[in-house]
Amino acid sequence: MDRALPDLQLAGSLQQGRLGDPFALLGPRYADLKTGGKSLRLCCYYPGAMAVQVFSRPADESDPHGVLLGNLTQLGAAEGGANGIFYGEVNLPAQAHHEIPYVLHVAWPGKNGKLEEVEVTEDPYAFGLLISDFDLHLFREGRHRQLARCLGSQVMQVDGVDGVRFAVWAPNAQRVSVIGDFNQWDGRRHPMRLRQSAGVWELFVPRLRDGALYKYEIVGPDGRVQPSKADPMARATELPPATASRVIDDRDAWRWRDGEWMKQRAQKQSLQAPVSIYEVHAASWMRILEEEGRSLNWNELAERLIPYAKGMGFTHLELLPVMEHPFGGSWGYQPLSQFAPSARFGSAADFAGFVDSCHREGLGVILDWVPAHFPSDGHGLAYFDGTPLYEHSDPREGFHQDWNTLIYNLGRNEVRGFMIASALEWLEHYHVDGLRVDAVASMLYRDYSRAAGEWVPNIHGGRENLESVDFLRELNQTVAERCPGALMIAEESTSWPGVTAPVKEGGLGFSYKWNMGWMHDTLSYVEEDSIYRRYHHHNFTFGMIYAYSEAFVLPISHDEVVHGKRSLLEKMPGDYWQKLANLRAYLGFMWTHPGKKLLFMGCEFGQYQEFDHDKSPQWDLLDDPRHRSIQRLVRDLNRLYASLPPLHLNDSRAEGFSWVVGNDSVNSVFAYFRHGSEEDEPLLVAVNMTPVPRHNYRIGVPAGAAHELQWTEILNTDADIYGGSNLGNSGSVTAQQQEWHGHPVSLQLTLPPLSTIILRRGKKELVS
Repeated sequence: MDRALPDLQLAGSLQQGRLGDPFALLGPRYADLKTGGKSLRLCCYYPGAMAVQVFSRPADESDPHGVLLGNLTQLGAAEGGANGIFYGEVNLPAQAHHEIPYVLHVAWPGKNGKLEEVEVTEDPYAFGLLISDFDLHLFREGRHRQLARCLGSQVMQVDGVDGVRFAVWAPNAQRVSVIGDFNQWDGRRHPMRLRQSAGVWELFVPRLRDGALYKYEIVGPDGRVQPSKADPMARATELPPATASRVIDDRDAWRWRDGEWMKQRAQKQSLQAPVSIYEVHAASWMRILEEEGRSLNWNELAERLIPYAKGMGFTHLELLPVMEHPFGGSWGYQPLSQFAPSARFGSAADFAGFVDSCHREGLGVILDWVPAHFPSDGHGLAYFDGTPLYEHSDPREGFHQDWNTLIYNLGRNEVRGFMIASALEWLEHYHVDGLRVDAVASMLYRDYSRAAGEWVPNIHGGRENLESVDFLRELNQTVAERCPGALMIAEESTSWPGVTAPVKEGGLGFSYKWNMGWMHDTLSYVEEDSIYRRYHHHNFTFGMIYAYSEAFVLPISHDEVVHGKRSLLEKMPGDYWQKLANLRAYLGFMWTHPGKKLLFMGCEFGQYQEFDHDKSPQWDLLDDPRHRSIQRLVRDLNRLYASLPPLHLNDSRAEGFSWVVGNDSVNSVFAYFRHGSEEDEPLLVAVNMTPVPRHNYRIGVPAGAAHELQWTEILNTDADIYGGSNLGNSGSVTAQQQEWHGHPVSLQLTLPPLSTIILRRGKKELVS
């Protein structure tokens, strides 16, 4: 009997795609020879190949091809039943020069059965265990923070051989194979080894290189082959709508030149710093109409978006999700590759270059990030190994009714660790300065958008999602420890307490929370016709009741200018002049109100169309001086906000704000002070939200030294340079010795129609 003949039962299972342990059949079996050297029994699987020869590994450049050691026999070939299983026994030289001492020469047929090419490769089944037990232990506990360098595809050298190591978590699968353009997407070619302790399958594919396309073919516990799956840990992908993952060699990391920014980042992003965010949908910010409306790539965005945002005075860019997503119409909010920048805009290196360029121009970069849910596309995470692995099994916990998506099972260690590792990939590997965490409210409540009977209570019978709370706390603690100065911003629309409170004090640990209440109330107010605003006065003032309960960002985001909500300009009542004036007054109010700022693209020049992801903002409106004036106002507001400490220093502290006129609902007038440090002169802000000018409107102000009775008007949204009527206070006004509003002196002001004015005590030359 042929000693090298493989186990026929295992061979049959391999051919049928049911062999869960391919190493039990494939690969080498060594035995020592009495004469020295080793005997090598081999079994390999190359369905469709014509022949397989075994050569010695070349010793050096003088021996480029090695020595032929023998030919392998194809099982069943003699009976006319060739099945791709090749086996045989050869003797190795006494002096083997490598840990893997042999190579295979695989002959593939061409057209008409003629020999087309010979593939030279090491045997994938000659390599030992690839991932350390320690790494697997960390993964199993959800504590592996560099998961993108543990699982997924890794270009590396193993036992002196270059290639790619693949690893994927699929604990309930019967068999997992890596398939790709390197094996004709044939799941029989590269079945993987299971590391049972962690449910991770691994395989090293020799001589594979950067750029190779791949997926996983998975046989579920019921014996069914699942739809081929993209790699959850992929760091690069095929261009959608194609769905394959792509091998990426980033061992030579991007050579960062942003050291100065990174040193100062914590200071630039502190609660006391000016933070003004320009929110951008990268795919549509500026489409090239001459090229069928294509999106800009990262290099083009660096050339155009960065100088624009910097010139407008914004401190940060916030990008709608750039993680790879199958459906562009989701704007990125249904991502499937949580570690891969979308191929729509270029390579991962291009994205790193974009971030680097932002930093060298003094712009921070925030990414929207989605840990709440994922789409159910067949090539994605849904039923990944034939079971609900990443999602909950019960649809009352695992299905989002609002978005027809699946909910991450964050109570599972491996899933929790997967998501935290994703956050760290963007913050550490790509130097991103912060993550805006999407849909936090949907994560915090088990009954979010569900009727009675459609949700599962927590272990205490309550509606709070305790697993998500634990995840968010661990996420924010981990980011704070590993990425000093990085921002974590919650999109959270409820009154959940302590969203931005430290975890050690029982909070969730976010840096900032979007102030959705302020946004809804103030937009509701400005949408009212001015004659009715007196009845909704509280909508403009109510935000100060809770302004310091959290550290807030004031968001006028993409969500407010889409799906029939109208653009920011079109929300404003009145004729076109009044719409523009209302918008100017509202922006002035927003920029002088406590809280960091966020404005979506197109709002900065008052576009009148809603956001449409297939179109750019209406840049042609900048040919109209009225819209250029809005743009100039936003630029000037940003510069004042950054240069005057009272407008930003105490954004999150009560000492930074005081009302002087908060209850004049009849006139729809608001006035307040913004305070900085003791050395800073206070700023007086007066807002008139009617189209009626208010002459001789008296406002009490603090007394100063004799030379400080003059108050200079440093911004007036009704100025002619902003497209207004140019009504105001002739540049300055002198305080009168008349007590008012509890202050010893007062100003008699002209409040222009639909306007915000800012005054600072001191002569004009004192104003920066």
